[in-house]
Amino acid sequence: MSRVDPITLEVIRNGLASIADEMALIVMRSAYSPVVRDIMDYSTALCDPQGRVIAQGLTLPIQLCSFPRVMRFIEQKFGADLSPGDVLITNDPYSAGGQHLPDIYVIKPIFQGTALAGYAATVAHHTDLGGIVPGSVAIYATEIQQEGLRLPLLKLYAAGEPNATLFELIQSNTRQPVEVLGDLRAQIAACTTAERGLLQLVERYGAAELALYVEALHAHAEQMMRDTIRELPNGVYVGEDYLDGIGEAPEPIRIRATVTVMDDSIDIDFEGTSGQVAASINCPISLPESAAFTAIRCLSRRDIPNCDGYLKPITVRAPEGCLLNPVYPAACGARGVVGYRVFDTIMRALAQVVPERAIAGSEGGPFLMAAGGTYQGRQYVLNEMLVGTWGARADRDGIEAISNPAANLSNQPIEMIEAEMPVEVLRYGFVTDSGGAGRHRGGLAFTREFRFLQPTGFNLRGDRRDHPPYGLEGGGTGGPSAHVHIGADGSEKLLPTMPMRGFAAASGDVFRLVGAGGGGYGDALEREPERVLADVVAEKVSIDGAARDYGVVIGDDLRLDLGATQSLGAARRAGVAR
Repeated sequence: MSRVDPITLEVIRNGLASIADEMALIVMRSAYSPVVRDIMDYSTALCDPQGRVIAQGLTLPIQLCSFPRVMRFIEQKFGADLSPGDVLITNDPYSAGGQHLPDIYVIKPIFQGTALAGYAATVAHHTDLGGIVPGSVAIYATEIQQEGLRLPLLKLYAAGEPNATLFELIQSNTRQPVEVLGDLRAQIAACTTAERGLLQLVERYGAAELALYVEALHAHAEQMMRDTIRELPNGVYVGEDYLDGIGEAPEPIRIRATVTVMDDSIDIDFEGTSGQVAASINCPISLPESAAFTAIRCLSRRDIPNCDGYLKPITVRAPEGCLLNPVYPAACGARGVVGYRVFDTIMRALAQVVPERAIAGSEGGPFLMAAGGTYQGRQYVLNEMLVGTWGARADRDGIEAISNPAANLSNQPIEMIEAEMPVEVLRYGFVTDSGGAGRHRGGLAFTREFRFLQPTGFNLRGDRRDHPPYGLEGGGTGGPSAHVHIGADGSEKLLPTMPMRGFAAASGDVFRLVGAGGGGYGDALEREPERVLADVVAEKVSIDGAARDYGVVIGDDLRLDLGATQSLGAARRAGVAR
């Protein structure tokens, strides 16, 4: 690597990254569906001729590390049988390394003449791929055939010619053909732009020189990750967390991660995790891998390049047939909640050794409410994926109104929902007292209320009610989640977090979704009274909550009573109930 100039390496690194980011912008600006355009549930990447990721768009971490696995399947199936103008497509978790059926991968091999120069890769969550419910995500699916259209690795374009039969097949198996085909074309457009950008770099530097710098980039990223791992004490650290379970009488589902730090490498073993279940939360291994890599990357204080090299010091294993590595034909449409719990579980293990870098439990991933029917003469699908809460850290409160650490999603604008669907959003905001108490408070939970304007079927996926987000270093747990069906007469019914059936709403019925609050960090009695007062003024903490959780006394006039606060705090520290 003596020929590698560090300045040129940085220029090429940023050139590759800008291509991946431009891909992401094109998908967002060109997509038809709210789930891609507004929620931004998609990812982009650029790969070298060996299928190794060399740049990733600033998109969804929980998807990004699935590209290496998909690329291995492409090499196995097609080998040298690829030509200029080919575009590949798949969504299959079992034959192609995908995550669940709504996530469609569109990948374009890039040629300079007849030589393979790399690949442009995209994945996007499509609004509907058929199956037993609108949106193609039903907790109560028990096998993948019930979840929608499976696409093995196929050529969507061959030598520049579209596969009309495949396009027609996709169009006939979705409730939202305009949106699905529009989003596919957005992915293709992004790949075409990436092709142009990569070939410009090849032309500028030459294929051999660019390949040399790509190898240097992989080596540089690997070295930076190994340096990060060396900062951790060697040892074996175990973390456990639980999903609430499925159905009306849920039983906890365990995720167990054994994290072994050995010099400059980390092994993550999910032995002891519960087995796969007869519901759609089974999680194909590419998602736990992505969650694990994301968690380890969060420990780094270095700007590590987003390429294959940083993955090399990390190994991820899960027993075949467990929740994190299901076997065919296990349903997996709602698997996202499990992937986010993997992130939290690894953080919980690493908090034992580097609590100053760990993040307390976050909201648990997107809360899903999917509804559908016919409106104004056409089928509609509401894919509502709500995110917004981090756990606290050693030096700051949990973040609110932003996607949790393992995601990069956005909540749908209310105006878009109401303009296109028979749904009215009555409320959207934070939940007071929902952030876990601590020296640093967990992020607040969010809530949204939907009024259905015509009879509507809907289904749900949530979690973190019975097992709310954990605190660290003495911090309190976050507030639990809730699903509430409110009848037109005002009667309320608490619904399961992962129901094994769908629900029917009459016109005028309301559904209230309450997310989980983030876990706190450190002793709540150490939080400065002035900060608690600021939270009360901002309605993040109630007056009663300030006294109960923080030992801070605030009057109805929103004035801090320092004397009463000192007395209450002293009594709490002495273990005297007040």
